Amino acid sequence: MADEDVDALSTFRQFFALQGDVLVLSVAMFAFSLGFQMTGRYMPRYMSVLGAGSVAIGLYGSFGNLISAVYPYPGGALSDRIGSRTALTLFGLASTVGFVVWLFAPAFGFVTLSAVEFGPVDVDAVTLPVGIFLGLVLSQAWKSFGLGATFAIVKQSVPPERLASGFASTETFRRTAFLVGPLLAAGLLAAYEFQVGFRYVLLAAAGFGLVATALQHWLYDAGEDSLGKSFAGVGAIVDDVRQMPDPLRPLLVGDTLVRFANGMVYTFFVIVVVEFLDVGATLPVVGSVNPDAYFGILLAVEMAVALLVMAPVAALAQRVGLKPVVALGFAVYAVFPALLIYAPPNALVLALLFAFSGLRFAGLPAHKALIVGPAEENAGGRVVGTYYLLRNVVVVPSAALGGWLYASSPEVAFGVATVVGVVGTAYFLLFGEEFDAYA
Repeated sequence: MADEDVDALSTFRQFFALQGDVLVLSVAMFAFSLGFQMTGRYMPRYMSVLGAGSVAIGLYGSFGNLISAVYPYPGGALSDRIGSRTALTLFGLASTVGFVVWLFAPAFGFVTLSAVEFGPVDVDAVTLPVGIFLGLVLSQAWKSFGLGATFAIVKQSVPPERLASGFASTETFRRTAFLVGPLLAAGLLAAYEFQVGFRYVLLAAAGFGLVATALQHWLYDAGEDSLGKSFAGVGAIVDDVRQMPDPLRPLLVGDTLVRFANGMVYTFFVIVVVEFLDVGATLPVVGSVNPDAYFGILLAVEMAVALLVMAPVAALAQRVGLKPVVALGFAVYAVFPALLIYAPPNALVLALLFAFSGLRFAGLPAHKALIVGPAEENAGGRVVGTYYLLRNVVVVPSAALGGWLYASSPEVAFGVATVVGVVGTAYFLLFGEEFDAYA
């Protein structure tokens, strides 16, 4: 493998050499990712400030899981039916409106669920901000509905033997927004108190979404769109599940366990840093930053590491196979919750932990290549949609379970998540196949 394939800068050069529609799509991915990363990771904190407790935050996470479970398949089918450009334009507009709904979330009022006793936890009345949940329904449209279309476009534009590198190129470009977005949010949250600063964050996210929607609608060339044009109905879901390529099954089981574990605690990362550990920092030039702003900086550190390792690891996958690379990402997912919850309230320690967390993204291009690689021509959208449908249906209750456990003990919630993640990683290592044929 030539050296040009193993560094982040060369990955950007590969990205700009890709087919025009992939380039346009990735620019839209960049803009939407700015909006998602500026807002999504802070939404549990936003809910907490509005008066929601850990159970409500867990229910929000599970509702997001539910959306992720039900959106990809119809999204992939719809993009197959009406074409990627039209579908992605609709999804983009919906996401932009979702950011606006979040901006005015307090105006939508609240719904209170009665107190219940469940096992060892006596759950008080749960207050749910309606606008947060409504905004989530809309804001996730481009990210989840468009998933099948984005995978299929990359598959039709990149040779099979280059799938991992093709995904690495688009993923690196998109993940750059994961670095920039939290830094923009951190700047606003450092300048203003949270409720004011986060409203500016939401306003900026809506602006990015509107620009991205316009760009992809006018610049994406649908003339080369080779996706299927029909959808056989709900019954097709059962057929697609039965016809899922056999190599995907061990990956699906391991991936589902790891994602379930991560889903239990993911929404609470910001709560742990900002409220449980209450860690701010004093930085060179910038000076003192509050915990809300520091969390954005930690996310940027995480993404900086991800960007540095993603390209060389994708190149490594073509040499050693995709399985060990994917397993590395699973392992980092698994152990991070325990490391975070037992971390001392020290800014440097948290920075090192989030840098370590960035390694979990190293396996994403290989993971995506595993999913879409075995798919038949013109079926990429359906295979991806089916895979994510099955995985995300199982993961749906994870955040609610995590919120219930967190209400009793944050340490227990994060500890259980770590155990489940380790089991998922071990399963994939033991039973997963070598996928060198798709590397």
